[in-house]
Amino acid sequence: MAKLYFSYATMNAGKSTLLLQASYNYQERGMRTAILIASFDDRAGRGRISSRIGLSSDAIAFERSDDLYALIERMNADGSGAIACVFVDEAQFLAESQVWQLARVADRLGVPVMAYGLRTDFQGKLFPGSQALLAIADELREVRTICHCGRKATMVVRLGADGRVAKQGAQVEVGGNERYISYCRRHWDDVMNEA
Repeated sequence: MAKLYFSYATMNAGKSTLLLQASYNYQERGMRTAILIASFDDRAGRGRISSRIGLSSDAIAFERSDDLYALIERMNADGSGAIACVFVDEAQFLAESQVWQLARVADRLGVPVMAYGLRTDFQGKLFPGSQALLAIADELREVRTICHCGRKATMVVRLGADGRVAKQGAQVEVGGNERYISYCRRHWDDVMNEA
């Protein structure tokens, strides 16, 4: 029975590395995978996923309005072989409706879906895609990284153009190590509430 999995963490925990490794394992055994990423996340180039340790892969860039169930159904029927597994990077950017579409991929097409993403934003609020995944995924997996103090990092802060911690702003601003720092809850609270 196929399942919908959600692996979540803060920035710099290795989510993209795990995704790329898992997809490679399928492909090495002659199985076809579908790797998806939001079209506006073009840090590695549009339709490309890259990890901090240098692994990368082409991916299918999707829009928030795309029907991901219909996409996978078409891919299954295109004559290139059935999709053995669907991988979604930066799953926090999914629309709630797309999370349900991916659940249908698992339930109706029998294709496992492995989604990787952030749980919360820089203000400690759930992303809509993450909220839906936390609510309906069959299995939740926490990918761990650490704060500078050695505790488990569960929160992230965003740095503004001035290099200072941003306390307001749009929920979504794509960036990497230059913009985001992972902290344990205590140190996140400290830096977010500095005078």
